Amino acid sequence: MTTASPGWWTQGVATVLALLLVLALAWVLLRTLRRLQPNLGGRAGAVPQLLHSTGLGPRERLVLVRHRGREYLLGVGTGSVTVIDHFEAEAGEERPG
Repeated sequence: MTTASPGWWTQGVATVLALLLVLALAWVLLRTLRRLQPNLGGRAGAVPQLLHSTGLGPRERLVLVRHRGREYLLGVGTGSVTVIDHFEAEAGEERPG
């Protein structure tokens, strides 16, 4: 006696359904993680804005950055970034960039 094995069509449909199930579970998991951790996904205000940059030497720069309502003055050199000062951003104040 031979046992009847499912045809290639049945196996293909089962494979596609399993793939759709895995993709749906991954989508639900990513949506849940994004809601639990609001900093993920590049939400508005999460990306720093470069306001101004001035060269100090061949590899050193002074950089003014705004991030989440604060402004940071950074010293950037080869392989290092140093926070020189930070302060609250003035409402409505536009700095030249």
